[in-house]
Amino acid sequence: MKKMLLTYLAAICFAYSCQQPETSSTPYKAAIAESSRMIDSLMTAEKVPGIDVAVAINGEIVWSQGFGYADLENEVPVKAGYTLFRIGSVSKPIAASAVAWLMDEGKLDLTQPVQTYVPNFPAKKYPVTVKQVGGHIAGIRHYRGNEMLSSSYYPTVAEGLDIFKDDTLLFEPGTRYSYSSYGFNLLSAVVEGASGKDFLPFVQKNVFEALHMDRTTPDVNHEIIQGRTSFYDLDSLGSIVNATYVDNSYKWAGGGFISCTTDLIKFGEAYRTGTFLSDSSRSILLTSQVLADGNPTGYGVGWGVWEKNGRKGFGHTGGSVGGITDFRVYPKEGLILVLLSNSSVTKYGNVSDRIVELFLASDK
Repeated sequence: MKKMLLTYLAAICFAYSCQQPETSSTPYKAAIAESSRMIDSLMTAEKVPGIDVAVAINGEIVWSQGFGYADLENEVPVKAGYTLFRIGSVSKPIAASAVAWLMDEGKLDLTQPVQTYVPNFPAKKYPVTVKQVGGHIAGIRHYRGNEMLSSSYYPTVAEGLDIFKDDTLLFEPGTRYSYSSYGFNLLSAVVEGASGKDFLPFVQKNVFEALHMDRTTPDVNHEIIQGRTSFYDLDSLGSIVNATYVDNSYKWAGGGFISCTTDLIKFGEAYRTGTFLSDSSRSILLTSQVLADGNPTGYGVGWGVWEKNGRKGFGHTGGSVGGITDFRVYPKEGLILVLLSNSSVTKYGNVSDRIVELFLASDK
């Protein structure tokens, strides 16, 4: 086992040395060097097989670099901006974009009860609005037990609702914040009801094609998807193993897409510049909801919003079986950061914050 680990570490070091950062802006040379060093250290410490990272400033990708391997067994390196990773809950702002598109078309009202668009969803003790569902304040539950490890195939969005649709609400809607990926299953059913189209083709046409996100796609297990990474985890002894087989068809909207850094930069840039959706719809998605007691949740509709160290931003993290994502947009500074990994247990810690500060310091 020790020999295997040393072989793995040597291979990873070789992969690092073979992949040079892609950059078109020399002012960021020091920031790139220090950020690369931090990623190298993080991967070694946490035994992460592969990471892809990109930073864009004012619409220009100033750093794009792949680290390590997309496939350890076949020694396939991560290809910067191309390798596809599970993005987990970064799927939620994608789903919210489909909702906003329908709002702009006058086909969907966030203040309506979900049964307006999904009449077969059981009525609860309290009415539940679409906006509450999209902001995690509806009282719909999250995963229980090993539900995140589901290996069952769900052919339709409606069948995915069967997992939780008969459960009672956790609380009166609007009174608490409680994160729920299943809420986004319901949100995708709302999209279907409001549009009259299946969720995946609707998102493909009105989000991915509209924004030229050419490589973002549902993580369909039975299809051959070029450039899709393998997925990894650590066992109880800390050794790298293949991640548990899962089928994400039960939660496309909540965590079922795969994407690359290049596409997510396009996605963030469209929101940053206001070139996608109306100003009013985009503002609703990016404005924190407020609970009945007056406290903000730090979450709009499908997007986390924050202010930290004097900087306002929006984005989302994503935790998947075999993938961890950090996706951030800083509109005032014009900066977008994307970090993608192919390990279930990657912990970026303060690395993302430090990368942001390094590049913003270089931009002054």
